[in-house]
Amino acid sequence: MAGNDVLIEVDGVEKVFDVRRRVGLMRREKRQVRAVDGISFEVARGEVVGYIGPNGAGKSTTIKMLTGILTPSGGRLRVAGIDPAKERMRLAHRIGVVFGQRTTLWWDLPLKDSYGLMRRMYRIPEARFKENLERCVDRLDLAELLDVPVRQLSLGQRMRGDIAAALLHDPDVLYLDEPTIGLDLVSKAKVRGFLRQLNEELGTTVLLTTHDLQDIEQLCERVMVIDHGRLVYDGALAGLHSMGKSERTLVVDLERELPEISVPGARVVKVDGPRQWLAFPAGTSAAPLVAEVAARYPLLDLSVREPDIEDVIARMYAGRD
Repeated sequence: MAGNDVLIEVDGVEKVFDVRRRVGLMRREKRQVRAVDGISFEVARGEVVGYIGPNGAGKSTTIKMLTGILTPSGGRLRVAGIDPAKERMRLAHRIGVVFGQRTTLWWDLPLKDSYGLMRRMYRIPEARFKENLERCVDRLDLAELLDVPVRQLSLGQRMRGDIAAALLHDPDVLYLDEPTIGLDLVSKAKVRGFLRQLNEELGTTVLLTTHDLQDIEQLCERVMVIDHGRLVYDGALAGLHSMGKSERTLVVDLERELPEISVPGARVVKVDGPRQWLAFPAGTSAAPLVAEVAARYPLLDLSVREPDIEDVIARMYAGRD
């Protein structure tokens, strides 16, 4: 990878926290917690990368070091050639951040006033601000929300508002933490489509943390897995599923109670009256299986459930062991 193409460089980065806990009535004991343990990776300009792992794995700590919120205990990192810990204010003009449950918007102000304040903070030229805002409002369905105070927005509405806010100053890289949390299926599809267009049209680099594998499958060609502070996988999603032998689940509601469904490529793992659960490899398409079940059995409804990230990683470790 050519040096000019690398936007994010992480080389042997560590983060150690000193934690004190009470021992007895009068004494406190200090111990060290290694949240990030010597990880290294590069992200090229224009990549969309999934950064996943179980809760407490070190994902948020990594993102906070990449944004300058936290200072690494060791190693080296650069974002757009900038050391985040030393030049946080300069870096702020090159990155956009959406942190899950935390908003960058002003709680009691209408959404449009928050955007106006951000224009002043980032000193965005009027024409550029107007163009970016119009794009976000149109593609994220924000027009009817602009006059609504942020505190009155639902979680899904606020998340869309936060994504727009993070993009008003045309950042080189966008960090997203659970961007589709709280959204219904239609809104999820809209956000994913918007992020895909953003990357294709503007070449914005995206680092995405999520527990929704559909976010990863629809947006990312590359996925990194962190667990216990260490990078345990970096490659294609199909390779991750292959290592972990993870499975998706087809939930089938039949018109009446029947013997276990028998179709090639799947196995019944649970039966509850007319509802049956079929497991099949996560790396394969559900379409042929759905077509086979629909052709051979009287259906009322069916749905596909994605494997949980924790389950994928647990299976991956079981395979390694």
